[in-house]
Amino acid sequence: MTIFISIPWFSPAYKAGGPIQSIANLVNNYTDNIEYKIFCGNTDLNNEPLQNIVEDKWIPFNAHTQVWYASNNNASKNIKTQIKLIQPDVIFIIGIFSWQYNIVPLLFGKAYKKILSVRGMLHTGALSQKKIKKRLFLNLLNFVQIKKKTSFHATDTAEAVFIKKEFGEDAQIYVAGNFAKAIQHKNLLLKEANVLKLITIALISHMKNHLLVLQALANCTASIEYNIYGPIKDVVYWELCKKQISLLPSNIKVHFHGEINPTFIENALVQNHVFIMPSKSENFGHALIEALLCGKPIITSHNTPWNNLLDNNAGINTDIDDSSICKAINLFAEMNAETYQQFTNGAVRYASEKIDNQALHFQYQQMFAV
Repeated sequence: MTIFISIPWFSPAYKAGGPIQSIANLVNNYTDNIEYKIFCGNTDLNNEPLQNIVEDKWIPFNAHTQVWYASNNNASKNIKTQIKLIQPDVIFIIGIFSWQYNIVPLLFGKAYKKILSVRGMLHTGALSQKKIKKRLFLNLLNFVQIKKKTSFHATDTAEAVFIKKEFGEDAQIYVAGNFAKAIQHKNLLLKEANVLKLITIALISHMKNHLLVLQALANCTASIEYNIYGPIKDVVYWELCKKQISLLPSNIKVHFHGEINPTFIENALVQNHVFIMPSKSENFGHALIEALLCGKPIITSHNTPWNNLLDNNAGINTDIDDSSICKAINLFAEMNAETYQQFTNGAVRYASEKIDNQALHFQYQQMFAV
């Protein structure tokens, strides 16, 4: 079976976030009698050129995956040409709001089965950003009655509800979760009472709520170090964050490290106690599950797949306001080594129970069946 995957960004790109990791994990884990062809752009976020790639030619990614890094001028033409030449069994389209990598294969690609993977883009929080552009794309897809020409992929039942809300109750939807990156629980970082090291690894944008974390820290009295990793997606938002950092009391230290290559994420996690990212919404949140697998409890919102954290000694789900976040931070700051050990063990246990690779294989087998 040949699966043609169309996605705006792919490895070695990483700044564009979760979908890149989702597809990398897919082609590294679901491999039974499948040949993948990944068609993507030749840049990372903000049109930064990728290094050490070959453009407009199929090159190997792993034993059963090839990637085509399209130069911008020829992307729409080449994707149609390559789909016609390859004649894939399945066209798997990642995302909604890219003309070249989403709309063109949706409208012009031919295969036994086409599947549109919405990747959290229909969540209310996601649709609140760049509303006009997104509504134009969605109106177009509804105008051409795309639900009659394609199936939809949701990563959980909650996302399936968003798809039905946008495209109708009769839309055909497959629910298949994400594979997680293999990551090992590392040695525990020493935890003293009233001392805490926080970390966030995410795009700097309204969606991730960095500013809200910084506002919450203003009311924390423990000795706290906050390490922020990630590319700046929203410059104006980051300026607001920097202003808030300048107002923080002396017991709060903030370090902005900028973008981080995925190769170094585990090492960064190991050097901190708690991962914090109270996102407006997360379709999956690879950074969250990787932190849990690394033994780091998480502070996040209720708008992710990772809920009931406190009941499992794996972290805290908090409301999206500074007082609730401050309360969660204080709980971890006050912990001694023994109590924190319970949470680091709980984080690993919770993540391991949530990731069922056997069930995921069955879900993808059902979705890709032709």
